[in-house]
Amino acid sequence: MWGLIFGCVLVFAVACFVYLISRFYKFRFMKKITMNKKFLTILLSIIIILVMFTVLTLTLNMMNSIIVLMHLVVIWIIVDFIFFIIKKCRKKPFKFYFQGIIAMVLTAVYLTFGWYFAHNVVATDYNLTTDKDMNSLRIVQISDSHIGATFHYKEFSQYVDTMNKENPDVVVITGDFVDDDTSKEDMIQSCKALSKFKTKYGVYFVYGNHDKGYYGKEYRGYDGNDLAKELKKNGVKVLEDESVLLNNKFYIVGRQDYSEVEKGGTRASAKDLVKNLDCNKYIIMLDHQPNHYKEEKNANVDLVLSGHTHGGQLIPITYSGEWLGMNDKTYGYEREKNTDFIVSSGIGDWSIKFKTGCVAEYVVIDINK
Repeated sequence: MWGLIFGCVLVFAVACFVYLISRFYKFRFMKKITMNKKFLTILLSIIIILVMFTVLTLTLNMMNSIIVLMHLVVIWIIVDFIFFIIKKCRKKPFKFYFQGIIAMVLTAVYLTFGWYFAHNVVATDYNLTTDKDMNSLRIVQISDSHIGATFHYKEFSQYVDTMNKENPDVVVITGDFVDDDTSKEDMIQSCKALSKFKTKYGVYFVYGNHDKGYYGKEYRGYDGNDLAKELKKNGVKVLEDESVLLNNKFYIVGRQDYSEVEKGGTRASAKDLVKNLDCNKYIIMLDHQPNHYKEEKNANVDLVLSGHTHGGQLIPITYSGEWLGMNDKTYGYEREKNTDFIVSSGIGDWSIKFKTGCVAEYVVIDINK
């Protein structure tokens, strides 16, 4: 699936490159520089676009430079279409090619907001109720921090200080705490930052698809077991198809990530994970990928917390995971039967440095009888 997606992106990137050449060709100053020679104008257009791409790649990275150029093309097409209609209405051409300048300005403004939304973390609050016998409970959920992508351990430590002010009873980390490119130092220091949480019931962690690494231990200098050791060293309970009863009132059940199955491993079904639990007590299930809703609601879980989707990341691909059947939900709250589902957009990000379809967040959930 990801190979198909990246293949489509590559084809679209080439199409974008060709389109931008045709657009820059229209600028009057280009033709003045080349003395209206078609070949030289095309060549100059190619050079300008290559310079833009190189600068963006050195400043951001290749993926994000492609994303910037794709946004520029889409916005440019929209502006061109609007000016085409205006030209038809006014029945005479424009003296200057305004579309290009407008498209570049709009793209810069739009992606500036996207950069801000990806790098400015906010709190998102949910209030839930239950008929089960339990005291009020405040959960802080952290998901998809991908340490080292949009922030490093120093910034993450500051976020921990901010989340501490929410006075959580329990903190849950729903996967992708680290990324495939997270340095060992970033990983160790971020785990230490988690020890600063002050809670009644502790901090609980489940693996995401990136935490154990896709490229082997030698790639980043540690693996999923090393991560687990650092987490446990700092008071974090790692749950792999396990459950824990807290205050004799509620359970936290941590599911092995579905990526284990994709790699040839196993994970327990939701039904098996809860079959020995007291169903009169409130059951919270942590499952990184939001793609087994039917199974979890049929197991009569009370609350399922997930991440993975990054809230859809970018418009217009926001809900593509749902459309392709990869996820049951992209972002936010949903209730099915007696089960509440919450998907976080994540506190951080991975390779993409922009969020135009959502915001970066940590989640605060209040559960009351």
